[in-house]
Amino acid sequence: MIDAHGELLGRLLPGDRLSDLMIREGQFHYVVVGSERVVSFARTDAAAERLTARGAVLRALAHLALGVAVPECLSVAAQGDAVAYLLMTKVSGAPLDGALLRIPDVAESVARQCHGLLDSLAAAKDDPRIRGSLTVAPVDRWQEFAAAVRGELYPLMSVTGRARAERELSALDALPHSTDAVVHGDLGGENLLWDTVDGLPVLRGVVDWDGVCLGDPAEDFAAIGAGYGPDVLRGVLAHTETTDSGLADRIAAIQGTFALQQALDAYLDGDEEELADGLSGYR
Repeated sequence: MIDAHGELLGRLLPGDRLSDLMIREGQFHYVVVGSERVVSFARTDAAAERLTARGAVLRALAHLALGVAVPECLSVAAQGDAVAYLLMTKVSGAPLDGALLRIPDVAESVARQCHGLLDSLAAAKDDPRIRGSLTVAPVDRWQEFAAAVRGELYPLMSVTGRARAERELSALDALPHSTDAVVHGDLGGENLLWDTVDGLPVLRGVVDWDGVCLGDPAEDFAAIGAGYGPDVLRGVLAHTETTDSGLADRIAAIQGTFALQQALDAYLDGDEEELADGLSGYR
């Protein structure tokens, strides 16, 4: 990646030595991290087509007061240019070391701060600038997802794998349509960035807003549970004051589809490695 785009990176990341740059590989992008800026290169043609929309979303998110940093879009070179990329400001912090969550005070601090983030995202739905900029989760989103899994992924599964998938998909039938929050869509461990202050983690920023929409906050609760474990999720829920009696059931139903979501996204993007990983429990 560095060798292939060295000249471009030299222009986009002035002052950084190429040998000091760090590369992170996500499901859809290669991310080159400099001292003050970050360059995201699409891994697939489909991801390249989404770069312009990603930049627009980041500009909309600049209006949010989340209490943590969000990347600022500096420029976009979309598909059709010599190289497609998204240039953003760097958000400080690093993904949390999961081993630290075995320490009760750390787990409680993480749960409390994740709750604060989710609370801010729920409040942000009332900002007219946000409501005018973000997409709304479709009414038939889960039905379309289930149909796509059955049509595209079932032929790749074993009989027992299809039976497992059918149980997971059937749990989606009871999910109501909701636009009760700004939903990040992938609040996993890699996308929340932390520092350490007095021995405890402090949430500094949130990255990778590709899937953001107005939707059901249960999706972000579910992702936090998947990324940080059930104890942290229970802590987040303990801090959450809500009259939503169905929240826990929706979280469980959504968590049950995460591998299928990964596999379907990878299939549609032509990413064989991520597809194989997502389907590993269904073959």
